[in-house]
Amino acid sequence: MHLLVPDDPVFYAKFQSLEEPLLRHLYQLHCSGTDTDEERIVSDAYDSWVHVLLRLPLWARWHTEDAPAVPAPAEPPPRYTLYSMRGDELTSLYPIEVTAAELGHLTACLDLFAGTAAEPGDGEEFLTEVFRRVMEVLLLPPPQNLLHLLRFVVLQGAAVLVTLPTEYETEYRRFCEEVVTILSSGDTFALSSHRAMYL
Repeated sequence: MHLLVPDDPVFYAKFQSLEEPLLRHLYQLHCSGTDTDEERIVSDAYDSWVHVLLRLPLWARWHTEDAPAVPAPAEPPPRYTLYSMRGDELTSLYPIEVTAAELGHLTACLDLFAGTAAEPGDGEEFLTEVFRRVMEVLLLPPPQNLLHLLRFVVLQGAAVLVTLPTEYETEYRRFCEEVVTILSSGDTFALSSHRAMYL
């Protein structure tokens, strides 16, 4: 299945921040030698997290820019520039392909983390909340017309300029507003700063 992910450093940072809790839980479960089902759930989730990370546009681009001599494990999607009919540059969205199994592994791990009692002040509740927000964005159904258009653009394999027709821009703005709300609600300053990236 295909998802639309924003070329958005807020989403990327939250997604990348999941690595530490996944690895920490995996290490703790491995050392305890118990709850092998839990260890399998977290291990599968970490593998799925890596597979999705390698497909994110910001990871592929930053990896290539930071280490040009080292070939990236995933080809970065071709850059394109998105514009509104008024000529405003918009934050690009990229279609990425994920499997139902990958999303299922991540969801099962989130359920596991959410059902585990956290010690007060240990940060687990915050990390689980970040995980929940990331999963909500990944599971957000993309507007199909917009998805088809952007898949076609990316499949061209060349950097292009794309102007969204008015009806697609309405879908775009609705989808992006949902992404921003999911990731940044609860903090007025963060929400307004994040929303400004999409204007």
